[in-house]
Amino acid sequence: MKMRRRMSSSVSWLRFLQLLCSLTALWAYPFRPPLDLDVTPRTTVFYDGLWGCRRFSDTALNYSTLLLEEEAGVLYVGARGALYALSASNISSTSRRAIDWEARDDQKQLCLNKGRDNTTECFNHIRFLQRFNSTHLYTCGTHAFSPLCVYIDIGDFKISSAFEEGREKCPYDPAKGYTGLIADGQMYTASQYEFWSSPDIRRNSPNPTLKTEDAPTRWLHEADFVGSALLKESVNSSAGDDDKVYFFFTEKSEEHSPLFSHSSVARVARVCKSDRGGRLTLQKKWTSFLKARLVCSLPAYEFHFNVLRGVFVLEDTGSHDAVLYAIFGLEWKSVKASAICRYSMADVRQAFDGPYMESAEEGGPRTEYKGKVPEPRPGSCITDQLRARGINVSTDLPDDVLHFVRRHPLMSRQILPLDQRPLLFRRTVDYTKIAVHPVTALDGQRYHMLFIGTDEGWLQRAVEVNGALHIIEELQLFDQPQPVDSIVVSPKQMSVYAGSPSAVLQLPLSTCGRYGSCSDCVLARDPFCAWDGRECVDISTRTHRSNMTQDIVKGSGGCEELAADALAIRRNRAVMAGDDVLLQCELASNLARPRWTLLGQVLQGYGLRSGYRIGTDGLLVIGARPEQSGEYACFALENGVRILVVVYALSVWQDPHPDLPSEETPPPPITNLHPGGTLPAPVPLPPRLDFLSPRNKEAMYLSLITILGGLCLVLTVVLLYVGFCVRSRRGKYSLRTAGRAERKRNAHMELRTVSSHCNGKTDAHDGLLHIVPGEARTSPSSELPPAPPLPPPPPNPDADYPNGLSATLPSVLRKMNGNSYVLLRQSDADSTSPLYYSFTEELSRILEKRKHTQLCSKPDESSV
Repeated sequence: MKMRRRMSSSVSWLRFLQLLCSLTALWAYPFRPPLDLDVTPRTTVFYDGLWGCRRFSDTALNYSTLLLEEEAGVLYVGARGALYALSASNISSTSRRAIDWEARDDQKQLCLNKGRDNTTECFNHIRFLQRFNSTHLYTCGTHAFSPLCVYIDIGDFKISSAFEEGREKCPYDPAKGYTGLIADGQMYTASQYEFWSSPDIRRNSPNPTLKTEDAPTRWLHEADFVGSALLKESVNSSAGDDDKVYFFFTEKSEEHSPLFSHSSVARVARVCKSDRGGRLTLQKKWTSFLKARLVCSLPAYEFHFNVLRGVFVLEDTGSHDAVLYAIFGLEWKSVKASAICRYSMADVRQAFDGPYMESAEEGGPRTEYKGKVPEPRPGSCITDQLRARGINVSTDLPDDVLHFVRRHPLMSRQILPLDQRPLLFRRTVDYTKIAVHPVTALDGQRYHMLFIGTDEGWLQRAVEVNGALHIIEELQLFDQPQPVDSIVVSPKQMSVYAGSPSAVLQLPLSTCGRYGSCSDCVLARDPFCAWDGRECVDISTRTHRSNMTQDIVKGSGGCEELAADALAIRRNRAVMAGDDVLLQCELASNLARPRWTLLGQVLQGYGLRSGYRIGTDGLLVIGARPEQSGEYACFALENGVRILVVVYALSVWQDPHPDLPSEETPPPPITNLHPGGTLPAPVPLPPRLDFLSPRNKEAMYLSLITILGGLCLVLTVVLLYVGFCVRSRRGKYSLRTAGRAERKRNAHMELRTVSSHCNGKTDAHDGLLHIVPGEARTSPSSELPPAPPLPPPPPNPDADYPNGLSATLPSVLRKMNGNSYVLLRQSDADSTSPLYYSFTEELSRILEKRKHTQLCSKPDESSV
């Protein structure tokens, strides 16, 4: 027994170390993981910059259940305590219809008595909303922890039946994982229906009702469902009863694993639509239930994403098989990371046709079954081949087949993603929902467009190209962070709908008008957009497409660079020598890198003495010199394409006279700015002879104010210093505590002061500051002056900041508002101690420099 405990303890420590290594591997990634999986969105659109966005919200909350009727042009919305019918073309239209369906007051009180939350749980949350037939919808709500279901007449949009008991169709808890659908009049749902029950997959109507097995063999272990889908797979059945319903969920692992055998795993389960249960064995239970594991991992790092968050099954008519897109997360909620894997449903079917798993004892780890498999194959649907053998329904299956199904619901073969790796991996994002829409581009190829929602209210539009994902843009849907709970795509309305706790949003599938040039339109790689020679347009709106330019695969060809250069901005700058000037260059793409040239020569703004600093949004010229005058050009480099963004004509003036030129006298024009040209030395302007000019008066007044302010500051420091020395001549301070018992203590604390003498007088206590129990004094004589500021740390002469700003420069560069800088000059005198830094001289220099800023007659923005 002791030996077994030691072995168990060793295994536990081994699992802990493996878990620690996995976490370390995840966060030890470089800035870009291998295979470029951590994709950066090309453009970022914030809340106030959304185009064509329509919103709907009412007094209700939690607009999480959406049902789109494409032909009728209606978007049905299930919220908390209400249902809505909105116009799909414009959800903000006033023609909406509503049904108020809130829980009764007595039911809310019962919910409260059960200890549930009156602010979130004791309401009627709509969890199920599907079309039942041509005239009615069917919906279910939690109804304050007492679920109810009802039919809705589509014509009048009113409740048209009595309320039905919903405790076997809808979960009690509004936050519990749940999925459901209606196929051919049959309702399939999966959830933990009651707060004391186990998770279950059920068919509720019509009869016979079926459910999963719970004893003696449990088929589901704390399952959390995220989605379901019906796939028409009746290739071997003329009656169509080989169709299957797939369920996607996360549950506790049953497989033997060296890393936490009870950790969570992602699953896909299936049942046959024609299943009627067994005659004696598995009566009213599924005879076709099987499940398998979905694997989404980074093989190079042995790291697995094991929690399903969202799925979407795309049955693309342009391909031979359906594709499953799945969002995965981590089991540790404190770690923020997501991955998207895609699977072929053919691989899913192949896993269900493979070997089974078994366990030697109840609840023990499962291993692959090596024995004989009975005939017909357990878990199969009823097909024409079985009918030929006399098995017409599932109740005709032999008992040995049903016993095998009961004990072997898990398949041994794991389902791996296409290309054996994730399609996308993000370390800083938690994805919540996903929807996929196929688009045919100009090259005739069908590309899958992905619409992905996040837990903070962002929607990302991405396109899958040759097994890789390109995120076209990310859109901030809400001004306050909140999760995206549902996404629905409407090809007919060319819209995408997103449901959230506060509202429903309608956005266009693409906003081609955002791209103002051919290069920008092509680099976006948006299958909806193409350049027609004048503007970026939606290709679905044009019948003649021969003159359009689009490059989804590479995103680089088809545009002329000269045409893009003609759109560049032209600006002038004129500064005095020694000033610092920022030349801004705003890049529209997050994937672009800036490149600066001076007279055609590329600038390398990272050397300690180069005089330039290149940032993400501009070029900083430090201590400008006359020889730095010339034409500066900023190019955006993206995907091998170089686009001219802005051109600056910079003129640096040398002022040999103390007086400044007047504001009315313009500087001479800059000539010969083409690449390879030479720039003549600027001619200084003649000084003004009028000593009492307005500018000289202003400078004289400012100098006088500065000198007086400096004198006041010096006197204040002297008085504080003398007062401090007089009050601290003993080097002690007495502090009295509140309690009398504390006064009797003799313990004290000693703190060494900065200096042990003042004005040449040495203290007898060697400069020790004694804190002893005593009575606190609040008189002015006992107050301490504020401590002087600590000196700044000496700069490291070999340190450079990542953005190219050197720590050795006598300057501090601070980013402000995303597109500007503030430069704070430090003292250039190395002999001066930082403790005695003269702010008077600093102020004088700043005021003196401000007189040189208006050298252009019509400057377009500040030069300093």
